[in-house]
Amino acid sequence: MSVSPAAPSSTGNEDLVGRRVLLVDDDPTVAEVASSYLRASGFVVEEASDGFAALQAADRLAPDLIVLDRMLPGIDGLEVFRRLRERMSTPVILLTALGSEDDRIAGLEAGADDYLAKPFSPRELVLRVQSVLRRSIGEFTPESVLEYGEFRLDPSARVATRGGVELPLTLREFDLFEFLLKHPNQVFSREDLLRTVWGWTHGDLSTVTVHVRRLREKIELDPRAPTMLTTVWGVGYRFTMGGAADAVV
Repeated sequence: MSVSPAAPSSTGNEDLVGRRVLLVDDDPTVAEVASSYLRASGFVVEEASDGFAALQAADRLAPDLIVLDRMLPGIDGLEVFRRLRERMSTPVILLTALGSEDDRIAGLEAGADDYLAKPFSPRELVLRVQSVLRRSIGEFTPESVLEYGEFRLDPSARVATRGGVELPLTLREFDLFEFLLKHPNQVFSREDLLRTVWGWTHGDLSTVTVHVRRLREKIELDPRAPTMLTTVWGVGYRFTMGGAADAVV
């Protein structure tokens, strides 16, 4: 099979050219098409077709981003992801089976930065890779440090601390927390957060639910009874340092 995607026009992503992407998928057709589109967009792509090869390639290549299939021979994709997280903080986009909500939630719970359901558009994959990479390398206009109570976020360095102790936030968890800190005491629906934090006009709302739960685990003293990132039933979520009478969980 020969795939020759058109060379992309100048889109403001020239600064991402040369970034290294490790693509892990055991389907040769998917791998060929996805790799062709990524290379045509200026990425340096290395491929792996099973879990063992993926771990070896990640150690050797030190990629800027990994696209990882959920179902792999040798080692399951989620187990590969967990082992990768023990070694590096490289952002990961997880590929999941279409309609498999359990797979998507399991990946998000494990800390994946994004996901795509198969079959997917290779153009959408390129856009997702560009979006996640931009967040991971901080190629935005430098922003002021945010301080709210005992929390301190440095958007340029992408470091969040509580009482001077760094919080182990993933890319999306950082983005979500940053947005909430910038808009304290406001209520946002899951649709609002999916649009403003993820930049998606449509998508699986469980993505937001999972990330809110994971963020609570890292900022709340008791995630089962949160007092800061609370749920306003029937509306959405709100962040406040002191809690609120109508914000219940």
